[in-house]
Amino acid sequence: MELTFLHPLLDRPGPWASVIIDTSRSTEDAAKQTELRRRAAARELTRLGADRRSVDALVSTLQHEPTSGSPAGRALYATEGRVVLDLELTYAPAGVTTAWSALPRLAPLLSLRAEEPEVLLALIDRTGADLQVGNGHGRRPLAGAQGQQWRGRGHRSIPADRYEWHYQHRVEDSWDRTAQVIADEVTRQQAGCPECVLVLAGDARERHEVARRLPAPLRSAVVQLRTGGRAPGGADHALDHELECLCAYIVAEHVERAFADLAAGRSRDPGTGRERAPGAERRTAEGVPQAIHAARDRSLATLLLDPSAPDATRTVWTGTEPLLLAVERAEVQRLGARYPHPARTDDVLLRAAAALDAQALAIPPGGPGPVGGVGALLRWPQAASAA
Repeated sequence: MELTFLHPLLDRPGPWASVIIDTSRSTEDAAKQTELRRRAAARELTRLGADRRSVDALVSTLQHEPTSGSPAGRALYATEGRVVLDLELTYAPAGVTTAWSALPRLAPLLSLRAEEPEVLLALIDRTGADLQVGNGHGRRPLAGAQGQQWRGRGHRSIPADRYEWHYQHRVEDSWDRTAQVIADEVTRQQAGCPECVLVLAGDARERHEVARRLPAPLRSAVVQLRTGGRAPGGADHALDHELECLCAYIVAEHVERAFADLAAGRSRDPGTGRERAPGAERRTAEGVPQAIHAARDRSLATLLLDPSAPDATRTVWTGTEPLLLAVERAEVQRLGARYPHPARTDDVLLRAAAALDAQALAIPPGGPGPVGGVGALLRWPQAASAA
């Protein structure tokens, strides 16, 4: 999961009032249940000592939620009487989670806010292409590409004379130019969203012609779908289903690749504890001390967390800056934190990962995760003795 959406939380000292609440309206008494959950959140925050202005700001934001089209859940973070971040959740949380703490309560987001890879979709026919951007839950128009069309006779029977050859060749030449126009526009739009997965949809012949005109790096990574097209009602439901499956596959592949990198980067055998190659550099960090060290020296690339592991809730120390963190209070003071405060390991590391533009992955139940349920993949190798 990319964590850039957490950036608004990084430049404020706190303390933070956090509310993670079920806002689904799938039952007959949904309005009443929503009101009860909202009151429970306000009551619990007041009990925890949250300031009245922040509580009122959270309640006001929740009260103005639209009745129709509400998400499964929301996560709200307020400080100094202002809601700094309001996130829609993919899955409904179990009831209400509230916190009044030095750091915002971030760890539940890993399991409630699904990773949604962005897709750049080109719907292609012989006249041009419609470009859209989206994910497994929806799409929006982005751009278009239109070629000049030659008005040929429109059939592919054996030509009767040389004039028929002339018409067919003009039509094919026109399509070749259109395919190049589409490929150029796709390349230009892909440069603007390099993280997007490029997907081509439409008739097979047109898809292949556009694909082979793309630059080599795009051509090797492009995904082609059999469903979808530019015509009105062009199998939209089937296309949406294929995009949803594609996004789910990308996420699963991402998790598997992270596990493979974790296994390959270990300098010690997790079963025996012995070094695999004495003196070798390691590319992973496992356990709370090593993960904190990786964040502090800015080598953390992907944070791996098992939310159910005891180490994830272990108390560590941090300062106002996200990268001032340590296992012990005295250590974080030596790093320059004037007023260190205790916080949960998962929240401290997620804040640091967001500051480093790193990613975070929740370890699924039974997954081959890091020792202790807390670890990281590193941007560069470190000496095996680093801690």
